[in-house]
Amino acid sequence: MTGTTQDDYTDRYARRVRGMTTSEIRALFAVASRPEVVSLAGGSPYIAALPLDAVGEMLNRLATDQGAVSLQYGIGQGTIDLRERICEVMTLSGINNASPDDVVVTVGGQQAIDLLARLFLDPGDVVLAEGPTYVGALGVFQAAQAQVRHVAMDDEGLIPAALEEAIAACARAGRQAKFLYTIPTFQNPAGVTLSEERREQILDICERAGLLVIEDDPYGMLSFSGDAPLPLRARRRDGVFYVSTFSKTFAPGLRVGWILAPHAVREKLVMMSEANVLCPSAFAQGAVTQYLTTMPWREQIKVYREIYRERRDTLLSALHDLMPAGTTWTRPAGGLFVWATLPEGLDSKAMMPRAIAARVAYVPGTGFYADGTGRSNIRLNFSFSAPERLREGVRRLSGVMEQELAMRAVFGGSAAIHAHRRRGPAAADAPGPDLA
Repeated sequence: MTGTTQDDYTDRYARRVRGMTTSEIRALFAVASRPEVVSLAGGSPYIAALPLDAVGEMLNRLATDQGAVSLQYGIGQGTIDLRERICEVMTLSGINNASPDDVVVTVGGQQAIDLLARLFLDPGDVVLAEGPTYVGALGVFQAAQAQVRHVAMDDEGLIPAALEEAIAACARAGRQAKFLYTIPTFQNPAGVTLSEERREQILDICERAGLLVIEDDPYGMLSFSGDAPLPLRARRRDGVFYVSTFSKTFAPGLRVGWILAPHAVREKLVMMSEANVLCPSAFAQGAVTQYLTTMPWREQIKVYREIYRERRDTLLSALHDLMPAGTTWTRPAGGLFVWATLPEGLDSKAMMPRAIAARVAYVPGTGFYADGTGRSNIRLNFSFSAPERLREGVRRLSGVMEQELAMRAVFGGSAAIHAHRRRGPAAADAPGPDLA
């Protein structure tokens, strides 16, 4: 085995691993985190808005006063104290009928999706998901060897007729989808919200088809104008699995999320979690419990809403002022993201190297589709960067797009542009002037 490289293991991988690929977002982190790059790419909350001194004191007390418990193993379902606090948090979104017995604490929302995939998906099973959808969920479904069929959206979210057609198409192929995975509120990456009328329609369609629903709701409390629509789980108890996380409203580094599941499934989820991680971190759970018990977390959510609303407005204003003709974008009422459609002929993935050279980062739309489409789209994040950085990032991105459009006008298409770059001149891919 001496001298073995990673590639030498290819034939030994399990079949579920062989098709796995690096996500578009993770591949960007190395460059997007450089201080000279304006990152519109990630989905990071603005942690500096927290009262970090007070949080530090809280964590110190947790270790000092409760270390014998918080640094020990815990139980697979999560502590009862945290599950009770989670039920209180969900009442803010309108879920008033939740029992702590039906809550399973997870290692972030990502593990919650993974547990549900492990519970329900066999290789080859069909999952219905919005197109585009969350890249982390696509990775989970890929690892489960499931087939993702995308369902179209518009400015009001998932289109009921498109969902019915997707279900019918599965039936014509002799298949039945296992579940619908949806982010109905301030969707990632599109930023759109499923309308009130459509929420009932989607639930009715799924109920008639015997289709389970996984409702992913990381952003529902980050509304910029009034309350968000009631979650799907607040409307129907049976057949709806509600997933959320404290990553967007408190601290992603603690990796604490949860599933609210139908009671009959709870025990199976706990068994899956125990097999997966044994138990979620007792210290992380203690930290979230103390935060929810001793600190003004409701006021902190209001702080986040105001900060993100200002940054959303800044990003939208910059897009209006600076983007080339033919660019369109969504106008989110909450959450962290704007989804933009490029002028005809531009390729978001092919354009990435030039954008990085100009010191601006975004996520190409291809990362949010299982079938590789989305080349005409980009996802832009507004939560992390300060307003002036957001506007500068859009200015840099606009310059890159103008250059791409100019090259297209000269060389007549993306294939010709790429051929020109392979030939030279070297200046075609050289960094632009200093914009820092």
